Amino acid sequence: MANVRLEDIKRRFNNVTAIEDITFEIPDGEFWVLVGPSGCGKSTILRTIAGLETATSGKLFIGDRLVNNIPARQRDVAMVFQNYALYPHMSVAENIGFGLQMRKVDRKIIQERVMNVARSLSLDHLLDRKPKQLSGGQQQRVALGRAIAREPQVFLLDEPLSNLDAQLRDDTRAELKQLHQELGITTIYVTHDQVEAMTLADKIVVLNRGRIQQIGDPQTIYASPANQMVASFLGSPPMNILPAIYENNGFDVSGQLLAIPAVVKEKLQSRQGHSFDLGIRPEHIKINPDSERAEQQLSANKTQNSGQLSVEVKVVEPLGRETLIRAGLPGSAVVLNIQVGGDVRPRPGDRLSLQLDLNQLFVFDPKTGDRIL
Repeated sequence: MANVRLEDIKRRFNNVTAIEDITFEIPDGEFWVLVGPSGCGKSTILRTIAGLETATSGKLFIGDRLVNNIPARQRDVAMVFQNYALYPHMSVAENIGFGLQMRKVDRKIIQERVMNVARSLSLDHLLDRKPKQLSGGQQQRVALGRAIAREPQVFLLDEPLSNLDAQLRDDTRAELKQLHQELGITTIYVTHDQVEAMTLADKIVVLNRGRIQQIGDPQTIYASPANQMVASFLGSPPMNILPAIYENNGFDVSGQLLAIPAVVKEKLQSRQGHSFDLGIRPEHIKINPDSERAEQQLSANKTQNSGQLSVEVKVVEPLGRETLIRAGLPGSAVVLNIQVGGDVRPRPGDRLSLQLDLNQLFVFDPKTGDRIL
């Protein structure tokens, strides 16, 4: 096992920069997740660590060893690919032990490791089967087993769950977390699924357009995103973004005034008339019990609004334990996601008065996306 350190790593393909200024250090034994939209550079970083891509510039260390010029087979890392890359003519046992066989490990040691790994992954009853006789989840576990049997310093996992159905993905994700807790091997996991990132990671690296946006533990990134991209990407349903203008000591949101706390006024008092993007998560929006009365009060005296918005229900999605409501601001293309209890079932076309928790309100610069408050 070993720590992994990247220092100012850049990778260019002709005139295209895939990743730039990538710097972080993963302590020995931690589980880090690289997450971001398609094309953000996360797989390029993983392949560079593995030695399948060569960094254009920068330094890459595994343990205390500089590995920039060391070929992939000598880096002592094990990679699990999205398509599993199993040998179809080999049995499960042969697939798991193949890496050890290529390293000329003694046959008895190979058999012992294969059995130990197979038991830990509940594959011991499948050792004689070929990959085509296995389910997708079983094939994924065989690919993991092949990596584990090598006892590498670092695990590299490139979207290994993306081909599984929803229930199997949840089950396998839990198995992965338990395996890491047992083995304690430094693990780098690439995904575009923010649920996988939040549930698996000790630390998350959020990427966009080849650059790091934020590094931190899942809860910190969720509660204190560095910018609008991070705030919008992490969270399901995603954070609501409301274009607004700061005026009259409040935010004008599509003609509705949000009166804001004094601490916000103090920080924005010199920016009257400026545009901002407001962010608030669906779970921080409540429906006023008497929406009709609240809306009448809101219309009668906007200045007394301490965080209310009037909306029209567009779509209702019952999810059992909870209900997701998509509602639009009148006269605007802005649609809000609202997460409420499963017993709340408004109908499309209903008018609702929403109460926003202004203590959970984020303020972003619409030009740079940076978080202001």
